[in-house]
Amino acid sequence: MVSIQNLRKTYNKGKTIAVDSVTLDVSPGELFGLIGPDGAGKTTLFRMLTTLLLPDSGVATVDNLDIIEDYKHIRRHIGYMPGRFSLYQDLTVEENLNFFATLFGTTVQENYHLIKDIYTQIEPFKYRRAGKLSGGMKQKLALSCALIHKPHVLFLDEPTTGVDPVSRKEFWEMLKRLRQEGITILVSTPYMDEATLCDRIGLIQDGRLLAIDTPQHVVDQYPEKLYRIRADRMALLLQDLRLYPHTLSCFTFGEYLHLSLKDTSEKTLSELQQYLSTKQHAGVEMDSVVPTIEDCFIRLLKS
Repeated sequence: MVSIQNLRKTYNKGKTIAVDSVTLDVSPGELFGLIGPDGAGKTTLFRMLTTLLLPDSGVATVDNLDIIEDYKHIRRHIGYMPGRFSLYQDLTVEENLNFFATLFGTTVQENYHLIKDIYTQIEPFKYRRAGKLSGGMKQKLALSCALIHKPHVLFLDEPTTGVDPVSRKEFWEMLKRLRQEGITILVSTPYMDEATLCDRIGLIQDGRLLAIDTPQHVVDQYPEKLYRIRADRMALLLQDLRLYPHTLSCFTFGEYLHLSLKDTSEKTLSELQQYLSTKQHAGVEMDSVVPTIEDCFIRLLKS
């Protein structure tokens, strides 16, 4: 449904690489997640696929339509929800929805089944101006407007950024239901925990795809045993562990440090305990932990 070969986009006369030779295929009906921090290239890639930006090089098709030659046709077959709320803030909820339905030559009634579960949550506010809605309500309205013409492919650019945890959970439940309607969904997010909700993910940084696979396979490919460790003086612990000769990587992860070692034998672990004791660390807690997508992402960045 989406096919990309060596797509590239630069800014500042080629000095800044936003998307660096990305190659990717997304199957029909797939929920594909593009995972990466701010500035990784997610928005630029989506804007090229939705025909809002021209690539410097490479080719891409959406629903078998070329993003340059067939841009007018593509716009009829896709839904796009940009990262920033872009609906008409002085129009009401109902007026926005009717406007976008009319724009695509359809009616709200014709495709109401697609947005029913979403729209019923904001229908009590249908006479309220869009600019006066809460973040979660704006999100639901934007998704309804992107779906009202029954697109073949739905692009969602960081749809849950700045939204409360309850609304985030509801939003992903909506996406699962939409996938059952046969809509192919591409969603970008900076939240690593949302990666596990996708069929497949692409980890992106500095415009490059670091890995493309199912979330489980990405985690399964983590090659080292991972430990979490903490002590009374965390800043000094991080410094000392990074100086430890057997350390492969050590980084902050919530209230713990995540640690990978070159050797995980009992002898090395015993030597580590002695090393921390000589550095006068107290309250040391250490145990093994299952890697997360974020652990995998950080490791790929360092490789």
